[in-house]
Amino acid sequence: KLKTLKGHGDGVNSVSFSPDGQIIASASWDKTVILWDRDGNILQTLEAHEDGVHSVSFSPDGQTIATASEDGTVKLWNRDGKELQTFKGHDAGVFNVKFSPDGKRIASASLDNTVKLWTLDGKVLKTHKGHEDRVFGLSFSRDGKTLASSDNAGKLILWDLELDSGELVQGGCDWVRDYLKNNPKVSQGDRNLCDGIGIKK
Repeated sequence: KLKTLKGHGDGVNSVSFSPDGQIIASASWDKTVILWDRDGNILQTLEAHEDGVHSVSFSPDGQTIATASEDGTVKLWNRDGKELQTFKGHDAGVFNVKFSPDGKRIASASLDNTVKLWTLDGKVLKTHKGHEDRVFGLSFSRDGKTLASSDNAGKLILWDLELDSGELVQGGCDWVRDYLKNNPKVSQGDRNLCDGIGIKK
């Protein structure tokens, strides 16, 4: 045994090393995440969740930390403990969170039986519905093209994350349609480029 790290006021649900191996993050039912150095010293305490924290994960570059909570949210933090984003969209507690291998997307698994894929600024790219029970496990393939999820009923599902070109065009048009229609700098001829493409949700 090298060290015993003590600092949480309740059970610890998840622990993760930073990619460089210098920081350890722990997530607890006490609503906090603690960042530790390898000597067991507390570097930061992340406090913003309103209920227990189920999962903590580092981005591939080690600069961003994702947390998932029973309060139904996912939060992003920097290594200095500053809260960067709050992702809201699940209808129940979020049990797991993972970064994609390229660090550009986040997957979350929830007790609402769904898996969501997010951009880093909190936009939902996809809600995967296929589980009939609470979703606990998540893992990206190394190439980031497939996501595996597992649930409380014993089911594992593999999701294909590669979008075809049609989906990309639809998604892009959904994002820029208001800009094309309303920005005075857009020429009249370009205002209708996205008409009939995609459905704004």
